[in-house]
Amino acid sequence: MNIELIQIPVIEDFRGNIGVVEKDTIPFEIKRVYYLFDVPSSASRGGHAHKEQSALLVPLSGSFDVVLHDGKQSKTVTLNKPDKGLLIPRNTWRELENFSSGAVCMVISSGEFDEDDYIRDFDDFRNANQ
Repeated sequence: MNIELIQIPVIEDFRGNIGVVEKDTIPFEIKRVYYLFDVPSSASRGGHAHKEQSALLVPLSGSFDVVLHDGKQSKTVTLNKPDKGLLIPRNTWRELENFSSGAVCMVISSGEFDEDDYIRDFDDFRNANQ
């Protein structure tokens, strides 16, 4: 499975650290940034794949699990450090679950919102990737 944890550059300072995401940090042009917050621990988010878009998920606060599937195998990655981002390539199913209290997930995307880019049915996704 072609996923990658990316080290986000940090400027350390006794007053507090700064995480920096710039064009050289990730392998795509940033087209959209959004974030998930106030997600109940029993809820899940995601539940889709993108035909063309890639994304970088960054846990700004707290922790959550990302369950990834490429159509043949699955892998779960726990995100809990704001200086580590999970790069999810196109055509990878993702589900986010087990959100801790106060968790915030920032998503940096290679594309603007486009409903036609989503695959929202897992069986359709799996059948297309076997």
